[in-house]
Amino acid sequence: MELTRQTAIQRWLEEDVGDGDLTTAYAVPEDATCTAAVLVKEPGVVCGLELVESLFRELDESIGFEASASDGDQVEGEVARLSGRARPILTGERTALNVLGRLSGVATLARRYVDAVAGTGAVILDTRKTTPGLRELEKYAVRCGGARNHRFGLYDGILIKDNHLAVAGSITEAVTAAARSGVPVQVEVETLDGLREALDAGATSILLDNMPPGLMREAVAITAGRATLEASGGVTLETIRSIAETGVDFISIGALTHSARSLDVSLEVLPQ
Repeated sequence: MELTRQTAIQRWLEEDVGDGDLTTAYAVPEDATCTAAVLVKEPGVVCGLELVESLFRELDESIGFEASASDGDQVEGEVARLSGRARPILTGERTALNVLGRLSGVATLARRYVDAVAGTGAVILDTRKTTPGLRELEKYAVRCGGARNHRFGLYDGILIKDNHLAVAGSITEAVTAAARSGVPVQVEVETLDGLREALDAGATSILLDNMPPGLMREAVAITAGRATLEASGGVTLETIRSIAETGVDFISIGALTHSARSLDVSLEVLPQ
């Protein structure tokens, strides 16, 4: 995992720095030093501090990095301080802030959803709707926000969705075939009849797709604990409480990763 992280950092820096940081090379003396504060400029859940440290150390191993918060903390204000040669600090600034802002935004949104269902027993899940190349980090940010990860990819879980069913022929045929894998099988249904068929076929996990809360309550009653139920589709902060109160076990939300707004973060060089 560390090799993967280092490779990612190298690629991020290559994208931004390329053959060199022209502005810093010409405007900043080679022997200049500075101290800089990393700031979170609005309330939120910070995520990515270890990555930020690793990124600056990739540019200069001698850079000092002192964090005053940990990933998953609710913060506002200074979260870390850098010290050392000015050139690598200024060169790494934008890439570091891009990563920190993005991951902190995901963690912050996840925490809002988790807080919105507090006391209901429902668990908030993410989805595979992630930024290509950043899935591991975005799912880490979801965990920092207090939510849980759904399957990581196509290889570690079976989720039979509408397009699979369109080809397979029926819920019963698809679930029966998938059960031979020995892996827990989840199937998506849109109606109560589909729910009953999935239960009869032996599905142990059922995804209720775009069902209104009233139908979800009926689904919970029909299932009676024979399978776990996950609600999904069009979930918002305004609707999630009513969904959670239906008694479903899980609520999956693609917006945690595909629609999270980056947190407002900055790096400021402090007076000498």
